[in-house]
Amino acid sequence: MMIYWILLALAIAAEITGTLSMKWSSVSDDNLGYIFMLVMIALSYILLSFSVKKIALGVAYAMWEGIGILFITLFSVLLFDESISPLKIMGLTTLVVGIALIKSGTSANKPHTPKPAKEREHAVV
Repeated sequence: MMIYWILLALAIAAEITGTLSMKWSSVSDDNLGYIFMLVMIALSYILLSFSVKKIALGVAYAMWEGIGILFITLFSVLLFDESISPLKIMGLTTLVVGIALIKSGTSANKPHTPKPAKEREHAVV
């Protein structure tokens, strides 16, 4: 089960890297960043698709998108001198709380056991 969480972490890292390279390419004259962005975003989706085999889709997607937004915002402030306001900080805090609530509200993935089909009584004519 731990491997699926590692795959999710790698998917998040690939998403963050791809999105930041998009911004980097837009502020520089290097178009290779766009190719790198495409590769990283594709890799991110592939890794996410593997992680949802054992992690609930809602949890995996919330973490992938939410943690991605959190780190992209923080790195944008640090690397690209984008502004951060108290309202943005409050939004990011709400995002983290929301992810924690989604994660804690999801039960552990239990193996699915199909219910036996009910035998039907047929009318005898």
